[in-house]
Amino acid sequence: MTDLSLVVPAYNEAARIGLTLERAVSFLASRPWSCEIWVVDDGSSDATAARVEAFAAGPCRVRCLRHEKNRGKGYSVRQGIEAATGRWVGFMDADYKTDIAGLDTVVPLLEEGWDAVIGDRTLNSTQIVVARRRFRQVGSIAFRHLVHRLVGLGQFGDTQCGFKFFRREVARDLFARQRIDGFMFDVEVLLLATRLAYRVRPVPVVWSDDPDSRFNPVSGGLRNLVELACIRWQHRRLPGR
Repeated sequence: MTDLSLVVPAYNEAARIGLTLERAVSFLASRPWSCEIWVVDDGSSDATAARVEAFAAGPCRVRCLRHEKNRGKGYSVRQGIEAATGRWVGFMDADYKTDIAGLDTVVPLLEEGWDAVIGDRTLNSTQIVVARRRFRQVGSIAFRHLVHRLVGLGQFGDTQCGFKFFRREVARDLFARQRIDGFMFDVEVLLLATRLAYRVRPVPVVWSDDPDSRFNPVSGGLRNLVELACIRWQHRRLPGR
């Protein structure tokens, strides 16, 4: 069995996926874990898949799953988790906002028996290399309060950091139950983990904002609000383990 499976959801990331894979493969090749990387091309109209194929013969197995049309980040991560064979399974963003060296903290905790280890940008020891613009910082704080009010999860300072890893059986259980195809899938996964009494450990990360973010605060915010309402409704009667 492979030690580590890394899922990278990507949509029109031809300009950035090469650097992300280069850094990921270089880091993983220097560690003792056997590894595989699953890039899930979510209906890209650019050369994302071609960029990924260039890494297929490298020291870490790199594979590309392709969707004919755009299905959403949550859907893509779910597909990658299903394909993964590692005993530790997780995902990171295609634009390399989070330094993959954080796995040096993540893997020992998973070996200790934690069910999930997640990046948390609000922890004091997190290093923010490039900060978000002021309006995005304010939006992030407002979003955090909204999540706590609608769904709970007050124990998590950061639900949206794109750096989350799980023991394989935990990932399979959570993502088999997960239904949200958009960006709020992180909230859903953490809600499921909490309701099912899995042990989740937040850890600091090294993180840089991406000024080229394509998230629209208005339309994206409304879509996120709908997804949060769906999460609250769909899992209102979720039993414990």
